[in-house]
Amino acid sequence: MKGLSKDRLWAIIVLLPSIILLGIFVYGFIGRTVYVSLTDWGNDPAQAMALHPVIKFVGLDNYKELFSGFLQSRFRQELVSTIFFTVFFILGCLGAGLGLALILDRNPKGEGLWRTIFLFPMSLSFIVTGTIWRWMLQPQGGLNMAPTVLGGQPATFGWMSSTDAIWKFDWNKLPLLTASVVGLVLAWVAFGAFRRAERTRAVVAAICAALLLGWALFVGPNLHLLAAPELHGFNLALIGIIIAAVWQMSGYTMALYLAGLRGIPEELREAAQVDGATQTQMYRSVIFPLLAPISLSAMIILGHISLKIFDLVYAMSGPDNTFTSVPALNMYLTSFRQNQFAMGAAIGTILLILVAFVIVPYLSSQFRTQEGHA
Repeated sequence: MKGLSKDRLWAIIVLLPSIILLGIFVYGFIGRTVYVSLTDWGNDPAQAMALHPVIKFVGLDNYKELFSGFLQSRFRQELVSTIFFTVFFILGCLGAGLGLALILDRNPKGEGLWRTIFLFPMSLSFIVTGTIWRWMLQPQGGLNMAPTVLGGQPATFGWMSSTDAIWKFDWNKLPLLTASVVGLVLAWVAFGAFRRAERTRAVVAAICAALLLGWALFVGPNLHLLAAPELHGFNLALIGIIIAAVWQMSGYTMALYLAGLRGIPEELREAAQVDGATQTQMYRSVIFPLLAPISLSAMIILGHISLKIFDLVYAMSGPDNTFTSVPALNMYLTSFRQNQFAMGAAIGTILLILVAFVIVPYLSSQFRTQEGHA
C-alpha cells in the first residue's frame, strides 16, 4: 500500500508541471478569450491599442452582431462556406483514400513506391500546398490551359476568382434548419439507444428531439434573425481549395484504410467466399462494416481540420477574397488588422464551440468504450 502511494505521489509530481502549463497556456487562454469576447475591446479605436484600455462588459452583444448585425454578412457567409467545405472535404478524402487503399490492398507491382507517392502530399504544409495549387489554378493558366494540349480552347472557369454561388438559402431559416437537423440526429440517437436497451439515454434523447422538432415546426418558421432576407450558398470559388485540401489529406485516409484492410483476418474473406459471396457482397457485408470505426475516426480528424482551416485559404486566395474566406481568416483580419479584439475573440469562441461539437461526443464515446472493455 505504501509503495502504491509512493508511486502515485511520484506520478503527481512528474505530471504537475505539465498540468500547470496546460491549465495556464491552454485553458487559461481559452477562458481569457471567452471573457474578451464578452467585452467591447476594440470597438473604440482610441482604446484598442492603449496601454491601459478602458474595457466594458457587454455580454453577448458581439455574438448577436455576428449572427444578426447588418455589417457581419461576410461572417455568416463564411460559416455557410465552412459547412460546405467540411462536407465536401470529408467526402472527398474518404472516397479518394478508400479507393487508393483498395487498390494497394491488392498488392500491385511497386506497392511501396505507390504508397510513398500517395502519402507524399501529406508531408507538405498547407502553405506549400496552397502555393502550388494557386499556380495550377490561375484563371489565365494552369489547368484552364490543359485543353490546349489536345488542340481545344482554354477553359474559362474562374476557380478562386469565381463569384457564382449555388444552393442558396435565407439566413433567417438557419434556426429552423439547425433545430430540424439536431432534432433528427437526436431522434436517431434515441432509436439506437432504445435498440441497445439504454432506456434512460433513449428517453432523454427522445424528449430533446421532440422539443426541438416541435420548436422547428411551430416557432422556427416565425423567427427572423434579420430584417430582410439574406441569401447564402456554396461559392464555386471554394472548389479549387477543396481540391487542394483533398489532394493533401487523402493520403492520410488511405493509410488509415490500408491499415484497417491489412488488419482484417484472411479467414473472414475466405469464409465469405466459401458461403458464396461475390466480391461486391464481401466488401459490402464484411469488409466495409469492419472499417466503420476507421471512417468515424477519420471523419472526426478531418472535420477538426476543416473547421479551423486558415493557412491553405490564405496561401491560395489571399486574405481579402470574400468568396473563399473562412471564419479563421476573418478572425485574423478582425483581430490584427482592424484591432477589434472582442469581435475577433467572439469568432474564435464560435470556432471553439464548433470544434467541440465534433470532438467531445467522439471522445465521450471512446471513453465509454474503454470503460466497457475494462
